[in-house]
Amino acid sequence: MAAAFEQHRAHLRGVAYRLLGSMTDADDAVQDTWLRLTSADASDIANLGGWLTTVVARVSLNMLRSRRRRPEQPVGDSWAGSGAEAPVASAASTAGAAGSADPEFEVVLADSVGLALLVVLDTLTPAERLAFVLHDMFAMPFTEVAAVLGRSTAATRQLASRARRRVHVAPSHAQAADLGRQREVAAAFLAAARGGDLSALVAVLESDATLTADAAAVPAGRPVLLRGADVVARGAVMSSGRAEYSQLALVDGAVGIVYAPAGRLQVVLALTYGDRRIAAIEVIADPDRLRRLELAVLPP
Repeated sequence: MAAAFEQHRAHLRGVAYRLLGSMTDADDAVQDTWLRLTSADASDIANLGGWLTTVVARVSLNMLRSRRRRPEQPVGDSWAGSGAEAPVASAASTAGAAGSADPEFEVVLADSVGLALLVVLDTLTPAERLAFVLHDMFAMPFTEVAAVLGRSTAATRQLASRARRRVHVAPSHAQAADLGRQREVAAAFLAAARGGDLSALVAVLESDATLTADAAAVPAGRPVLLRGADVVARGAVMSSGRAEYSQLALVDGAVGIVYAPAGRLQVVLALTYGDRRIAAIEVIADPDRLRRLELAVLPP
């Protein structure tokens, strides 16, 4: 049984991670799934992979619902220096879980999934998130997704459709062209910030560019206003470490930047564009303001 479970471990972790946005939580869900398997009658399981996927999805759904009831609990894990430990593993899972709580490992995994996608998924209800992830990302038939949710197939389709509209915005042709220009500028800014390249940052900023930051974004706890490309660029260089773990996303319909360690949204840079340059940057970290933002994944 242990050997059979290990063959499905990577898939189960992938499902749980996309549902929960945290590797620590995902490993907890996989561990719970293993425990449920050990107490089940294996002779009654015709399709082990399907059974395990259903169980880990139900476990993850319960965790999402519990998280909603306790919103003060963090969604993800911090990256560098988090000191997070992996959950205690059984004999069947020790080898497979090795290094799962390694911050660098989670960085790679989050990047492969797409930090912006994890952030947007976290804005969905638990049912919407599960319907979208299981069907759109793992091709589970709606009949099986509906069984996990305890809803009708038609209702489950509606959940996935609603989630899909939230995740993927379909801009008009004119909007797509404008987003293309914005993406080019924002990507250049993010690349320059990651490299600490002051001159490259100045080059993508309007000469009179401004940067505002709310109190939650500043260690001193007071709002900040910076004026001028040189001053704003120096501020961006000071945040180069954060830029390394940031990605582009749609923020209220424009291309912006999200900082979300392990899928947990902490800071958003809302960008205002001038003539092929950035005219203003608004750094948002206040939790209430973050919740009110309309976020979506950038269209390809």
